[in-house]
Amino acid sequence: MLASGVCTSTVQLPGKVAVVTGANTGIGKETAKELAQRGARVYLACRDMQKAELVAKEIQTKTGNKQVLARKLDLADTKSIRAFAENFLAEEKQLHILVNNAGVMMCPYSKTVDGFEMHMGVNHLGHFLLTHLLLEKLKESAPSRIINVSSLAHHLGRINFHNLQGEKFYSAGLAYCHSKLANILFTQELARRLKGTNVTTYSVHPGTVNSELTRYSLIMKWLGRLFSSFLKTPEQGAQTSLFCALTEGLESLNGKHFSDCQVACVSPRARNETVARRLWDVSCDLLGIPLD
Repeated sequence: MLASGVCTSTVQLPGKVAVVTGANTGIGKETAKELAQRGARVYLACRDMQKAELVAKEIQTKTGNKQVLARKLDLADTKSIRAFAENFLAEEKQLHILVNNAGVMMCPYSKTVDGFEMHMGVNHLGHFLLTHLLLEKLKESAPSRIINVSSLAHHLGRINFHNLQGEKFYSAGLAYCHSKLANILFTQELARRLKGTNVTTYSVHPGTVNSELTRYSLIMKWLGRLFSSFLKTPEQGAQTSLFCALTEGLESLNGKHFSDCQVACVSPRARNETVARRLWDVSCDLLGIPLD
């Protein structure tokens, strides 16, 4: 097994509220379980409600925390995202931790309900909209944190505004990389805009995890089996998300990228402030969010 960071924080979370997207499997499930173990009220925001309900019960049983709730969220449909946010805001007075964890990887060319290319639509735009809709609640509940799960794959990504939706050229592998670069640029621009609010945000590379994310790629599945002893378990993959959600005194590192529970380097493209600002504006435009 590869040496990897472990979240050593002993912070407990009674009275705190967390939302984890894609929490019915893999690192999302492990992240939600640990937050529940520490006493938080945890929302599993998932597309597959049948799976989510089962996992909610499983986490309740394992942790003894009955405050684990499954709620419908399909990041490939902005109506579903808006409905989730509306229901959550009607139900909850606070939100302290938002983990934007769900994602698709290397799926064949397809579009979301709103006509966005699937990787950019789910991995970036879906979480962009969700964060936007929950931001006031996060500010009211501050200190609070937003964790965006990215990937080392961002190094191969680029933001081509003339081909953002893969309309001119599409490669499943590269589309995933582009969306993971978008996660980091979003985190940095969000951090800039959140200055002085006591809401902080971090992007994370969870490591190469043996998870269901590779379901669309036969090659990745095969490589996963071949090299499974070198891959992280979902529990190990969740450590950096947990580190960024729980570690005290991390506020000065607002907007930074983490891997193995420490600050990690990002590609030069991921440090381009001009592109980050333009991506923000383009995302707002695509989602019908008024530009401030």
